[in-house]
Amino acid sequence: MSIMNPHSVETTVTFHEGDDDYYEGDHEHEDGASMPLDEEHPMWRSERIALTSVGIDIGSSTSHLIFSRLVLRRQGIALSSRFVVVKREILYESPILLTPYLDKTTIDTKRLDEFIQKAYRQARVTPNDIDTGALILTGEAAKKKNAEAVAALFSAQAGKFVCATAGHNLEAILAAYGSGAVQAASTGGDEFTVMNVDVGGGTCKIAVVKRGAVIDTAALEVGARLVAFDRDGKINRLEEAGLKIGEAVGVPLSLGDSLTEDEKAKMAHTLCECLFEVLARGTLSPITQSLMLTPQLAFKDNIDALIFSGGVSEYIYNIEQTDYGDLGIRLGRLVREHAQLFSSQESVRLEIPEVRIRATVIGASQYTVQVSGNTIFLSDNGLLPLRNLQVVTPGIVQREPLTSPDVRKAVEQALRRFDILDGERAAALAIHWNLGPSYPLIRTLAEGVAAAMKDHVDKGQPLVLVFDADIAKLVGNILDKELLPGAGIISIDGIDLKDFDFIDIGEELPDAKAVPVVIKSLIFRHAEWGRGHIRPQ
Repeated sequence: MSIMNPHSVETTVTFHEGDDDYYEGDHEHEDGASMPLDEEHPMWRSERIALTSVGIDIGSSTSHLIFSRLVLRRQGIALSSRFVVVKREILYESPILLTPYLDKTTIDTKRLDEFIQKAYRQARVTPNDIDTGALILTGEAAKKKNAEAVAALFSAQAGKFVCATAGHNLEAILAAYGSGAVQAASTGGDEFTVMNVDVGGGTCKIAVVKRGAVIDTAALEVGARLVAFDRDGKINRLEEAGLKIGEAVGVPLSLGDSLTEDEKAKMAHTLCECLFEVLARGTLSPITQSLMLTPQLAFKDNIDALIFSGGVSEYIYNIEQTDYGDLGIRLGRLVREHAQLFSSQESVRLEIPEVRIRATVIGASQYTVQVSGNTIFLSDNGLLPLRNLQVVTPGIVQREPLTSPDVRKAVEQALRRFDILDGERAAALAIHWNLGPSYPLIRTLAEGVAAAMKDHVDKGQPLVLVFDADIAKLVGNILDKELLPGAGIISIDGIDLKDFDFIDIGEELPDAKAVPVVIKSLIFRHAEWGRGHIRPQ
C-alpha cells in the first residue's frame, strides 16, 4: 500500500495480517533524509486509529483485567469502510481474583470494585484514559441481579464499553479464541481440527475448531470449585453439581463438613471420568448426562489437537502448584494423566496454549461509520437510537435453490451459537448476500428471517438486519408490509460486520441525511480470521 503526502516522495506501509504486526518502511523526505511515519501525522490519523482498551472478565470463580493498546487501519476510502486491528500490545494484566461473594449467589461488588480500582492504579491508567473496553460476565456473574450490579460499576463509561453476558456456548467460543485454538486451527490446514477444553471453577466448556471457526460446542458441570474449603478445611462453598458428585461416590456433603484426602480424590476422579466421556463423544453414563448443560458434541470426526484452557489448565500443564482450597490440584493432575492416555489412544496431539487462565478478550476496538439514508429502511423513527446490539452472522448457504427453512435454520443456529434464543436480548443479524437482487430469492430470505425471529419480535425486540449487499430497503419493505406488519424493523446495507461485533445505531443526522453506526469488536490476543482479515495458507 503506498500513500502519497506533500512532505515526502513516497511512504510504503506493509502489513503482515497473519501475525497481526506491521512495519512501516522508511520514506525519503524532500531533503533525502530517512523519516519514519509519525502517528501524529494527519495522514496517520485519517487511516489509522490508536486506542487504549481494557478487557474485564468476571466469572463465577475468578475475575481479572487486561489493558491493551490497539492500532486499527481503515480498509478502504469510503466512510463505511471497516477498520481492522493490525497491532495489539498488552500493557498490563491484573492478578487473578477469586470472585468475592456476599452469599452463595450474590457477588460482593464493593470488594470487586476495590479490585478493579487497584488494577487501574497498578496499570497507571484512569478511566478517562480508556477509549473503549469489553466487560464479559459469565456463570453467576451473568445472572440478572449480578449483571446489573456489576454493570453499574462502569455506568460512567457505558458508551465506551461492550457488556456481554455469555452463556455456555458463547463461553466456549470465547475461550477457543482467547486460548489461541482458533488461530492454531487456521494455520494447521483445512482438515486440521482442534478441540479446546476450558476447565474452570464451576463448568467445563468444549469447542471444536476447524478452518478458523468454531463448529461445535458443549458444556458440562465439571470444575474445581464445585466444592471449596476454608482455611480450616471446612466446606464453605457447595454447588448442586458438587452434591451430585458426592452422592455418586458415596460421600454426603454439607456446608461446614470436612473431607478426607481420599474423599476429595474420589470426587476429582469422577469429575475427570465424566469430562473424558464427553471428549470421547460416545455414550454417556447417567451421572455425566445429569451434568450436561448443553446437548452433546455433534462432531464425530477425528480431532488432531487437544488444548486445555481455564483455571484448571494451570494445574493440567503443571504450571500452578498453589492449593486454593478446592479440587483444582487433584482434578488437574488427573486430567493431565487422562489427556496423555487419550492423546496416545486417539492419535491426538496434546498442545500447550500460550494463554490458559486468561483465555478471554483483551479489550474492544471501536470506530464510527456513516450509512446513507438511501441505504436504510426504518419502520418507525422512534426505534433509534439503539445501543450495544450483539451482531450474529448466520451462515446462509449462498446457492440456489434457496428455501425459507434453510434460512430459518441458519439464523436459529447462529442465535444458538451466541446463546440468544429466548428473545430477552436484542441482536443484529449481519447477513452476507451474493445472490443478487432477484425478488423471489430475497422474498425467500425475508420469509426465513421472519420465521426465525418471530419470538424476538413477539417479545417486543426490534428486528435489526445489516447487509453487505444493496438489498436493505427491499427486505425491510417485504418484512414490514407483508410478513411482520407492526414490528419494529431496521434494515441497513453497506456495512461489513462479523462475529464478536456490537453496534450502536444513532438517530439520522438531518444535515448529512445519514445514520451514524458505531462498531465495537471484541479483541483477542491472537488474530481473528474472517471478513477483513486474510487467513494464512
